[in-house]
Formats: sequence, structure tokens, C-alpha cells
Amino acid sequence: MRVKVRVTALIVAAGSGQRLGGDVPKQYRLLGGRPLLRRAVEALIGHPRVDAVRVVVGADQQEQVASALVGLEVGQPILGGPERADSVRNGLEAISEGIVLVHDAARPFCPPDVVDRLLDALATADGAVPVLPVSDTLAKGDRELRGTVSRTQMLRVQTPQAFHVDDLLFAMNEAGSSRDTDESTVLQHAGLKVATIAGDEMLDKLTTARDWEKAEMMLASRMISRTGMGFDVHAFEGTGPIIMGGVAIPHDHGLAGHSDADVVLHAITDALLGAAALGDIGQHFPPSDPQWKGASSDRFLLHAAELIRTRGGEIDHVDCTVVCETPKVGPHRAAMQAKVAEILQLSPAQVSIKATTTERLGFTGRQEGIAAQAVASIRMEVR
Repeated sequence: MRVKVRVTALIVAAGSGQRLGGDVPKQYRLLGGRPLLRRAVEALIGHPRVDAVRVVVGADQQEQVASALVGLEVGQPILGGPERADSVRNGLEAISEGIVLVHDAARPFCPPDVVDRLLDALATADGAVPVLPVSDTLAKGDRELRGTVSRTQMLRVQTPQAFHVDDLLFAMNEAGSSRDTDESTVLQHAGLKVATIAGDEMLDKLTTARDWEKAEMMLASRMISRTGMGFDVHAFEGTGPIIMGGVAIPHDHGLAGHSDADVVLHAITDALLGAAALGDIGQHFPPSDPQWKGASSDRFLLHAAELIRTRGGEIDHVDCTVVCETPKVGPHRAAMQAKVAEILQLSPAQVSIKATTTERLGFTGRQEGIAAQAVASIRMEVR
């Protein structure tokens, strides 16, 4: 009986990422609405042959990695070292056994079939790496050409790279160097066999600003538009003011509700959740839960927006129609529009607030309460 060997993906994310510029290491920068590191983890965590994912991080990056990977089943972050080789060694010692897929956080798109080819190749080799042929002409020189180089046996080496943990640890201890930036090189120095498998252009490393722009354009091409609708109603009760769109509006009566009864924010929240197929406001904030009694509804709306963005979505536009005889919405429209835009981190031009009456028909016409209907347009990746 063949014993299954545990496969762990080890994602190296301990670098400072300074070459790309900015104040945030590139592995924590948002790419299509999600941190780069999260995309690298998500590409491997769902693979049926990968049993666990571990991440090697810098000493000062604990909060950043926790925020980037919230909600994902990833093992305790492993503390990296001053050089890449030190970080990989720390990761291997934490894993201790089985097969490891050493991967760069700066390569966020790993096709599942690459992982399959790597693991299959380990049946006859000590290590396996994905490679692509070099298609451009290679030349020597600096400011002027000084001859070309044959590309006949030249290959572009990518990650993830697959190894048996004990083989790679042996190679690093026996033949490794802090100057080695590729684990397959270490294995070859130790006299072990490294197989090549077909790589993929999707595995290209994001190093420059142009690389980042190309990745953003690729993700944008995979986004589809989605629309959600929301509806809410609250009866008049007690004394004012009324909270609508996050704005306190003077009125003789307030609105009845478990939270602050903000009919506008509730309707928009439900519209956003609907567009992303994430349920409704009652599922996320049950009125039976005492912690939401009197709660400010901007928390509900912010929560819906964060759920969408952590899934790589973008909010394009929200439109809400308030249905009531009183109070008059017009004098407060601009303030409500600005407040909703602030909560959702949009421009006011992406938020529409309208009002209408029912010509004194129905409960709103009898001035028994207020209703609101909202529509939200978002874009999310095709999954």
C-alpha cells in the first residue's frame, strides 16, 4: 500500500519589496483589491494535493500578514531570516518532513496543473521546477551590444519548486550559500537530480511597476458586472431625529428598529450583499443579537464593502430611492450622498440618493413610516 506523503506549500514573503517602491512591502500591496500575498496563498490552498500552506514573513510583518490572510486556513507564520536562504531554511525546519512546494509571494497566479506536474515529477527526481523557454535574442553588453548568446539551452526558471524536505535541507546544509536565490541551484550543487516541467506565463514574477500594471489589466479582464437589490422599511416611533444615510435629520418622530434604523444604509447594505451573493443584512447582523441594539448602521455598510473587496470585488455605483411623505429628503441629499461615499470609499459621483412619495397611498402615504429601495453595481472576478 502506497503511503501518502504530506505536501506543504511554503510561500516566502519575508522581503521588504523595495524595488517596486511605496511604503508597503509589495507582498501586502493590493492587487485587484486583495493583498498580493493573499492571492499567492489562495492559488495553492485550494489545490486537492496540497495539504497545508505556510508563510515565511519578516520580523516586523506580523500584523500585516494577519490582516492579509484573515479567514484563510494557514498555519502559524514562520519568522524569516536576513537572506532568502535563511528564510527557506527556517520554513523547512518548521515543516520538518514530507514534500514542500517553495513559492514566491510575488508570483500570485499559480495554475493548478503546474502543481500536478511538479508533484508527478518527484516520482523520478529529487526536485522539480517549472521552466519556460527563452524566446528573445540574448546578448552581452552594457550601453552597446558586444555579441549575442545562444539561447538553445537557456530556460526561465519559475516557482513553485518541489522537493522532499529532507533532501532540500541536506542540500542547503551541505552545499548551500547565502548567495543562492533559487533552491534548485542548491540541490544541483549537492549532486541531486532536478527535473524540469512545463511552466506557465501566469507564474511570471511581479517586480516592476509595469509588471503590476499588466497584472491589474489581466485581473480586470476577468471581472464581471453584478447587480444587487436591497429593500428596507421602518415605522415611525418615539421622538426624532431620524438617521438616514448616516445623517441625523430633524423630525418629530424617530424610526423603530433594533439598530439606529437607518433605512437608507440598510437598503444599500442589502444591495451590496446581494450583488456579491453573500446573503442579507439579517444573516450578518441578526436583530436577535443584543450587541447590535442601537448600533450605527455605517458598521453594517462598511462590513459589506469589506467583504466584497476581500474577495477581489470593486464597487462601481450605488443608487437608493427613499419613499416617504416626510421628512423632505432634498435638503439633506448632498450630505447623505457624501456620507455614503465616505463609508464606501467612493467618490460622491458614484452614489445616487433620490426620493419619491406614493401619492399618499399605503403606509408611507399615511405617514406611518419610511421605505427605501437600493441598487448596487459591482465587479467581481470570474471564479
